[in-house]
Amino acid sequence: MRDRMGTDMVAQRAARTKDEVDHPSSPVLQFGSDMPLKLDAGTLLSPFQIAYQTYGTLNDARSNAILVCHALTGDQHVANTNPVTGKPGWWEVLIGPGKIIDTNRFFVICSNVVGGCLGSTGPASTNPATGRPYGLDLPIITIRDMVRAQAMLVDHFGIEKLFCVLGGSMGGMQVLEWAASYPERVFSALPIATGARHSSQNIAFHEVGRQAVMADPEWHGGKYLDFGKRPEKGLAVARMAAHITYLSEAALHRKFGRNLQDREALTFGFDADFQIESYLRHQGMTFVDRFDANSYLYLTRAMDYFDVAADHGGRLADAFAGTRTRFCLVSFTSDWLFPTEESRSIVHALNAAGASVSFVEIETDRGHDAFLLDEPELFAAINGFIASAARARGLGL
Repeated sequence: MRDRMGTDMVAQRAARTKDEVDHPSSPVLQFGSDMPLKLDAGTLLSPFQIAYQTYGTLNDARSNAILVCHALTGDQHVANTNPVTGKPGWWEVLIGPGKIIDTNRFFVICSNVVGGCLGSTGPASTNPATGRPYGLDLPIITIRDMVRAQAMLVDHFGIEKLFCVLGGSMGGMQVLEWAASYPERVFSALPIATGARHSSQNIAFHEVGRQAVMADPEWHGGKYLDFGKRPEKGLAVARMAAHITYLSEAALHRKFGRNLQDREALTFGFDADFQIESYLRHQGMTFVDRFDANSYLYLTRAMDYFDVAADHGGRLADAFAGTRTRFCLVSFTSDWLFPTEESRSIVHALNAAGASVSFVEIETDRGHDAFLLDEPELFAAINGFIASAARARGLGL
């Protein structure tokens, strides 16, 4: 089930064909023409690069490495100040010195996915064949492609087996793909608020967002960078629509209700009368400052195409047959983007495959985004699972 070379051979070849360079936001690992990325689309991506961040120290046995996989609009800056936005890392509540994922004990890796827009090869990167941005000439990227690239990054560090792979939403999809494609390389797996494939409803929401981007006159068929333009309005609308799915009705009502925005009466016009309108507009406009529109198209498409069962034998249980990976799945009661029944179906498949699996459904009204927030029950579940896996791994933590 592995599509990788021996770690030593890959590390030697990478040393000859890549340069580790400084990027404005991250270290970047570059792979040359003799180390192409094999894509599900049937083509090779070469050359390509991966931007990443690491935290903590890899032990002598190289057995304490944790790979963190980011969600749709995330990036590699999981536990450091984001150099683009100036905001704290997106999971600093969980990862850092003395925290649940303790970087005094673990070596944490987080990379920007291929197809992304913060240092890894994506549609805004230069196409070596033309000297211009790829735009839509970049082949379609899948979740499995992202994981193949991450495996090459892990090989670069000489890590044969990851202690844990974890992530939420699209990051959770990557966790499941890691466990299915590289079972012997994953000691433990923590997929959070995710599913084994995208539902038709989720595909529909993504299509609305993509059409908003492509309807913007500044999109120029995906070649907007050639014109010095960006489809900001379309991307902002896409973000607004998506952001609604990350919350719950209860959370929206608690935070905004029908409260007016800086006014005492309705304007009887189409300004942002309500706080929720102003909030969504703000989310949309700040998003366009840090994200590439074509990357949004590519990453939403990757999520839509994800189907771990279809890619690994046809049945979900077949995808994990014979696995020795330890699993802990987490869902949230108010998450209607990836509802609890989707996590349960994965648990049932893992049970059928004879896997070691635990499952936690957390009661919260914070919706899908709960995995990014300060949720004590989530932290307790992760802490317990990591501690148990560390004892089983013999890490002595």
